Amino acid sequence: MFRLVRGTGHILHVLDVLHREQVALRIHDGAFSAMDLTAYHPRSGELLSTVKLMVQTLAATGELQRDLQRELTYDGLRAAETKGSKGGRCPTMAAAKTETIRTAYLEGRSIDALARDRGVSRGAIRTAVADLLPEHTADEKDVLAPEQPVTLGMPGKVADFLRSADLEPAERAALDQGATVRRGQGYTLRMTAVPAVHRQLLDRCQPLDGGQGLPAVPAQRKARREYENRVNAHEAPA
Repeated sequence: MFRLVRGTGHILHVLDVLHREQVALRIHDGAFSAMDLTAYHPRSGELLSTVKLMVQTLAATGELQRDLQRELTYDGLRAAETKGSKGGRCPTMAAAKTETIRTAYLEGRSIDALARDRGVSRGAIRTAVADLLPEHTADEKDVLAPEQPVTLGMPGKVADFLRSADLEPAERAALDQGATVRRGQGYTLRMTAVPAVHRQLLDRCQPLDGGQGLPAVPAQRKARREYENRVNAHEAPA
């Protein structure tokens, strides 16, 4: 019965389903073998209170047993880890042999030849030299380093225009977290973001140059060009 259900609430639900579908359940051995699990009161139609009590008691005991087994298993695993033991299958080859195999592979020996010489499977050899395989090294070469955030000064007129624009969450966050530096009657927004976000913001303030139904204001156009020069200067190769 404990393999059929996983808790007290579950077993009562199963019994309700059996009663509703008019299915008889007979258990031949174990804790529930001497009980009529389909005994319902003839008038109320509910499971007999004595049957419900016994079912709940035995189900709770079984649930406690499973919990104790799980806790003891975890305690044993933690104790083994403390002693330096690792779970899983034992390695096919010792660490010293693995280094020898890696050296031989770098010298040009094939995986098939190494497997025949050591009497192990090709999979064991591939595991030992996994980071030396061509597909692995090729993937490492193709991975580009992530962009690092840079701090650039954005003219206040550009920042004011972008605050009223429809921005992506990353763009909006970079704009909101910028530090305002007052310069006379205007200001500069010291904004830290990855270069990709700076480029996106630069594209979004393109209307300041005129177009899209907006008149070109010289001061705004000058501010955008200033921000563009700063973005391009950062991207220029050293």
